[in-house]
Amino acid sequence: MAVCPNQEKNLEHCTCTYSCAKRGLCCECVAYHRADGQLPGCFFSKEGEAAYDRSVTALARDAGVC
Repeated sequence: MAVCPNQEKNLEHCTCTYSCAKRGLCCECVAYHRADGQLPGCFFSKEGEAAYDRSVTALARDAGVC
């Protein structure tokens, strides 16, 4: 894992409630979830993120699109 000069700043805006080593390391978080066909928790509302469903369908539902 590379050192991220923005990690502390990223943590100020990180809405993910799941505890993991990628918190504040946005590039690594996005790559991790993308590899699993998911989206990171920060794409969701607080309520949507709490459901721990990182699918595109869940994001659309959370955003009120479907």
